[in-house]
Amino acid sequence: MHPTAALSLILVLVLSTTAVGLIVRARSGRATHRTDGDRLSPAALGTTTPLGRSATLVQFSTEFCALCPGTRRLLHELADGEAGVGVLDVDLTHRPDLADRFAVLQTPTVLLLDRAGIVRGRFSGAARRAVLAGELRSVLGRPA
Repeated sequence: MHPTAALSLILVLVLSTTAVGLIVRARSGRATHRTDGDRLSPAALGTTTPLGRSATLVQFSTEFCALCPGTRRLLHELADGEAGVGVLDVDLTHRPDLADRFAVLQTPTVLLLDRAGIVRGRFSGAARRAVLAGELRSVLGRPA
């Protein structure tokens, strides 16, 4: 192969890999709005901890997730600032059935449930405080 062609190929590979990485990074932590009516119970999430009275933040994590502790702290900070908001942490390390059921492809993944346990939002990757807080206020019926 001619050196110019090889360098061109390497440049194309580097640029395409960079573009894919930037797209994945930009999409991480953004909200996906859900209105499909999935109603969840603690049993469906593999826990006995009750849902919050007003809303519930459900974090799917694993033992080896580097971003999960920070996301967990953020969720608890948001919940502590709002009456009736609960936080559930679901460890998927030994529960691949739950990962399949909820289509969790990366951790952390956060579900935002309303008071009835209906999924109103989904956040994949490291969730941003402002985005989570805005979505939570919306579910609680407060101005954003």
